[in-house]
Amino acid sequence: MSHLRNALADYLTMRRALGYKMDKAERLLGQFLTFAEDRGETHVRTETALAWATRPAGAAAIWSSRRLAEVRIFARHLRTLDPRTEVPPDDLLPARTRRATPYLYTPQEVVDLMRATEILRGSHVQATYRTLIGILAATGMRIGEAIALDQGDFDAGTGMVTIRHGKFDKARALPLHPTTVAALQDYLRRDDRPRPSGLPALLISSRGKRLRYTVVQPIFQKLLHHCGIAPRSATCRPRIHDLRHSFAVRTIIDDYRTGDPGSRLAILSTYLGHADPGDTYWYLSAAPELLGLAGERLERHLAGDA
Repeated sequence: MSHLRNALADYLTMRRALGYKMDKAERLLGQFLTFAEDRGETHVRTETALAWATRPAGAAAIWSSRRLAEVRIFARHLRTLDPRTEVPPDDLLPARTRRATPYLYTPQEVVDLMRATEILRGSHVQATYRTLIGILAATGMRIGEAIALDQGDFDAGTGMVTIRHGKFDKARALPLHPTTVAALQDYLRRDDRPRPSGLPALLISSRGKRLRYTVVQPIFQKLLHHCGIAPRSATCRPRIHDLRHSFAVRTIIDDYRTGDPGSRLAILSTYLGHADPGDTYWYLSAAPELLGLAGERLERHLAGDA
């Protein structure tokens, strides 16, 4: 291994010991080192980092900024070991983090996506993606949390599923609707379920292995195309993560219509695994219908005080 590769391995080990997962950083920094090595370089240079971060041509500013940020943090670590290391300035490729506008799936679109799995090859593959879409829509869990579930994390008796390694490595238990429990039981009892290899993953591929996001993502895009589900605007494009957004917004809308949303938002925040309740309140402004309901509620409140 080259000097830079060894340094990257040490850097990842150190950061993971501090609690960071570093999966994305490992992938991006590995790509950057390949780019630098192809140029014959043995230490980090700002010019090279900038050239790599802005690829491909025309990439979104936030994309380039995040790529350069990964190199910047790594370079700061390297600088203590190799004074030749150049650290890209903080004001190079600045970009404000902006949340993507969530694509809120209608209940019918979720049903259509689940039915569209029939175009996939293999009955068990169809069942796996139908179950995956269903559990994401019914629980609002993150895609990474869903594909990380093991069979032992699902307890049909109590109707609960346990997410053992959520964001920031936090665990939480989610109560499931009886129909979701029944669907998971049916999936696990299928005669065509492959024999799992390694850990007993809940959702498995046709080879009995745990699903990978890099495989799930293009298949989900294929299902979207088949259903004719297209972007609503340049900033509102349907993603698999938007099943989580749709669950959150639908839950809050139901609370506004049937009860006191203020008392339930904290529960929803815990259910979603939000470290900051503000991440849950963000949905109030993310969905026009929610903003309208909140406005109506405020008007009634002010009218009562008048």
